[in-house]
Amino acid sequence: MIETTPPITIALRIPGPWNHPKELLRQLPVGYRLTGDHLVLPDQTEIEFGAGAPDDQFANVFRSSLREPATEEELATVDHYKVNVFLKGPGGSMRSALAMMRAGSAIVSAGGAGVFIDNSALAHGGGHWQGMTEDGSPDALSFAFAAIIGGNTEIWTMGMHVLGLRDIVMKRTDVEEGDFDIVEMIRYVCLGEKPIDDGHVIADLSGPRFIVHKRASAASKPGTPMHNPFGILQLVSTRDIATSN
Repeated sequence: MIETTPPITIALRIPGPWNHPKELLRQLPVGYRLTGDHLVLPDQTEIEFGAGAPDDQFANVFRSSLREPATEEELATVDHYKVNVFLKGPGGSMRSALAMMRAGSAIVSAGGAGVFIDNSALAHGGGHWQGMTEDGSPDALSFAFAAIIGGNTEIWTMGMHVLGLRDIVMKRTDVEEGDFDIVEMIRYVCLGEKPIDDGHVIADLSGPRFIVHKRASAASKPGTPMHNPFGILQLVSTRDIATSN
């Protein structure tokens, strides 16, 4: 039986100062338009559009989720936002993720303070988001969508499914003591120059460093924005393998 991967939905929230939808509509960049419940991009891609009233929690959540500091002006808009714009669209590839970045950037250009991503619980100030959108490279896409989370014993990514990729899991000691940067592994995976199969060896000039094991993801509940249906890449140190043998 052929296994199919559930469809990926990218969900963005963009706080803004608009008192009326017409204000947002007037400030959209040329080529973008709102038609009922969709934002239509210049290439005619349709992104689901919605809006919600402010609450007393989102501003703090946005601030605490920023990957890089936002500007004072952006934070002031977040603190006093009047509308939260919701954008939803298909994910699961670099191309679809870039389309969502462009949709978010259009709302930022119309006055949005920044972008919060439900799939990875990351937030970005509007200026940073527009810069990453203009870049559009795999590095920019992974920096925008993939969070890096540190636990007591492991470090892992969250949000790689937006790009159609497995999340990465490593032992914390391999990063801190082994001088291995998980960001380099993210770049390696995102470039996709070589297929990464079960048993794939990750090496550098000093020799083999890790063996890759493909696993199912258990970090979040299936059907939730953060769940990665593709699974994870568990990096096991060759040093640990040698010790256990």
